[in-house]
Amino acid sequence: MSLHGQYDPDNIFAKILRGEIPCVKVYEDEHVLSFMDIYPQAPGHTLVVPREPVRNALEMTDGALQAAIVRVKRIAKAVNTALKPDGIVITQFNGAPAGQTIFHVHFHIIPRMDGEALGRHGGGEADMDVLKEQAARIAAAIENP
Repeated sequence: MSLHGQYDPDNIFAKILRGEIPCVKVYEDEHVLSFMDIYPQAPGHTLVVPREPVRNALEMTDGALQAAIVRVKRIAKAVNTALKPDGIVITQFNGAPAGQTIFHVHFHIIPRMDGEALGRHGGGEADMDVLKEQAARIAAAIENP
């Protein structure tokens, strides 16, 4: 699949942004929607999905990218406060060869603990009650700008 293919307005993240598919919400404003990854690579794996309808970060407008990354930082700090991991991976994939599987730009915030292996991308589905509890803890730790 090409890095610069057509944006599909019916991708799963577009449907979540429109409220057509539910999510376990962490944060929402006019720029992004953040929610728990239902196939987490580690406990607390959180996604930040910009509202701009583009496939990847290379296609984002500068303003949308700036707004998104500021929110990624804010949410990652909340993940750190709420879950107290030993480290945090912040990642974003551009194109299928880079690991992108959903072609709407999004950022991953993945808490890491020393000695714990990172799960497979898109691996097993998480327990929804656990995700809701994690989301509530992260949301409560988000600082206002």
